[in-house]
Amino acid sequence: MLPQEIIRRKRDGKALSGEEIASFVRGLTSGTVSEGQIAALAMAVFFNGMTRDEAVALTLAMRDSGDVLDWSDLPGPVTDKHSTGGVGDNVSLILAPIVAACGAYVPMISGRGLGHTGGTLDKMDAIPGYVSQPDNALFRKTVLSAGCAIIGQTADLAPADKRIYAIRDVTATVESVPLITASILSKKLAAGLQSLVLDVKLGNGAFMTKSRDAAALATSLVEVANGAGLKTSALVTDMNEPLASAAGNAVEVENAVDFLTGRRRDARLEQVVLALAAEMLQQAGLASSNQEGERLAMDALASGRAAEVFARMVASLGGPRDFIERSTKYLPKAEVELPVKAARDGFVTGIETRDIGLVVVALGGGRTRPGDGIDHAVGITRLLPLGAEVRAGEALALVHAQSRADAERAAAAVLSAYTLGAAKPAAQKVIVRRIRPT
Repeated sequence: MLPQEIIRRKRDGKALSGEEIASFVRGLTSGTVSEGQIAALAMAVFFNGMTRDEAVALTLAMRDSGDVLDWSDLPGPVTDKHSTGGVGDNVSLILAPIVAACGAYVPMISGRGLGHTGGTLDKMDAIPGYVSQPDNALFRKTVLSAGCAIIGQTADLAPADKRIYAIRDVTATVESVPLITASILSKKLAAGLQSLVLDVKLGNGAFMTKSRDAAALATSLVEVANGAGLKTSALVTDMNEPLASAAGNAVEVENAVDFLTGRRRDARLEQVVLALAAEMLQQAGLASSNQEGERLAMDALASGRAAEVFARMVASLGGPRDFIERSTKYLPKAEVELPVKAARDGFVTGIETRDIGLVVVALGGGRTRPGDGIDHAVGITRLLPLGAEVRAGEALALVHAQSRADAERAAAAVLSAYTLGAAKPAAQKVIVRRIRPT
């Protein structure tokens, strides 16, 4: 089939057949479809959308553009979670070991930071020796022995997605819901999962800032995933403030270790982790209800089993064997720590969460171009949540930077991201809604 005719049909608002979509993706991976043709189809999809059947066909074609992992030899259910990205979102580091400690296997293929959002893979790279992109043999060995492995996408998993995404990124078509859906799900299907739970972020620190957009994306993901044969549900969760009290790479790893060991747990982070764990365990068939799933997750934390799983995963992938006990010794530390002091008394009534993420990027903890290196040590900790009361001169947060000048610039930006008021604001729901297949 001629790619220009496929583009013409979608340009004219017609639904493409599964074979037309598969033919286009095969041409994309073989090199017979040009970048200009990919861009043209992406723009046609952006304006005319796709039916559920079209989105399913695109997802499956992208999945089949490379290897598809097979975990049928594992003695338990294979499940995973995907987040659309936020600030202070270190959920994956905590969630994967909890669910693995409850009897599931979690081969978690994660990404690097995008825009103002932190990347799970960048966080794991803060652990010295940790191999975040292992070969398949080490990946499989770790999943079998530890129960979970948090790694990066290999070149052989859904390679069509990489090519399409690179072109979407420079043609103003990133926001297309069908293309976002196919991009996320093709990688998850290629990972050989039996079930999936999605965490779709909503708010001023998320890519989806409007409730209807987040609901539309979550619904599309759930419907297309189930249409492609992957048992999937979604939670829409609040991202109008940082999820953890830390934002950065090493500082979020330390926050996750504190959570797993019980030294300290941020309240909103705990709500999201337990809700996602319960959903994953129910989807995987290890819990009969969300209530039972949450009880199993809490027991995995209280017993120390989840922390043990995290320790085994880190050691298996090349990190220190005593990392969980001595994480502060191993994680990199910034040269300068500077508190961000409140200018007056009041309650925290607003946080520009995206701006907090951009402060981390400006400090060197994120990327402005895909190939940039990052500084794992920098970031922000002790971020006060919405509703916290503060006195003039007390700290709203603590900046970790490599120079005094960087710290002062970051502190000024964090200060401007916080709004203080005379009255304590009403608490907001953290779990906004749950979406399951109809």
